[in-house]
Amino acid sequence: MIPAHIIKKIKRIHITSRRTVNSIMAGHYKSVFRGSGIEFEEVREYTPGDDVKAIDWKVSARLGKPYIKLYTEERESIVMLLIDMSASLKFGTFFGTTLERVAETASVLAFNAIKNNDKVGVVFFTDRVEKYIPPQKGSSHVWRVIKEIFTFVPQGRGTRISTALDFLGQISKKRSFVFVLSDFLDQGYLKSLRTVRQRHEIIGVMIHDPGSKRLPGKAVITLSDFETNECMVFDGFSRTTRDGFSAAKTRRYEQTKDLFLKGKSDVIELKTNASVSDTLMQYFKFRERRYR
Repeated sequence: MIPAHIIKKIKRIHITSRRTVNSIMAGHYKSVFRGSGIEFEEVREYTPGDDVKAIDWKVSARLGKPYIKLYTEERESIVMLLIDMSASLKFGTFFGTTLERVAETASVLAFNAIKNNDKVGVVFFTDRVEKYIPPQKGSSHVWRVIKEIFTFVPQGRGTRISTALDFLGQISKKRSFVFVLSDFLDQGYLKSLRTVRQRHEIIGVMIHDPGSKRLPGKAVITLSDFETNECMVFDGFSRTTRDGFSAAKTRRYEQTKDLFLKGKSDVIELKTNASVSDTLMQYFKFRERRYR
């Protein structure tokens, strides 16, 4: 049985995300995430002004007059959400846990997709693939995704993004838009990113808590790594220690951006104290400008 406070969170995210997509974000997703190709529809008789390159010579020869092939843009796309369920997502300072922001982001992306008549699939991963939900449509499917984020108990604690990407490459043959939702506490997945990028479009959504970049106050502090349970002691009185801690955290995020750049993929930086809808809207508008 799901606890009442979890049900309350699921309802809030489900309702808020749907309203956001129907009002603030209406149309922006559709303009930048189109169908992945064209499909044959029919042939019709050639009329002056038609592109001669579209003539179907076999049909024309058989019928004794020129006919052209007509195609339509493939309307339905597949959106895959690769969702990090590692232990570090339970971290949070004043803005709730990182996992709550993951759920909200996944919900907004999923509602945008189903509003555009696209299917949404999910891969939950840690240091292994934990669960696969095949692509489907409908508001009830979005509810299931949010519920799974809050209730699913993963077996692993660490993060291995290459495993999720490799799994996606095996199960998804049709070109998809792939959003990787994670804090990206991992390295060594560039090869997998490049391989999957050959068929799919990959967008990283780097969700992080600004509070994780700095030591909390001037004191001797013991911090525990959520994924390894390793404890480390820091001298918060030392300016050098505090600055070094922040610099190391910043370097990790810059390395993630650089890795996605090398993999010819976009990455969105989403802070837990920022608006999910505003951050995604900025990215959608960026894509619109780039395509123009």
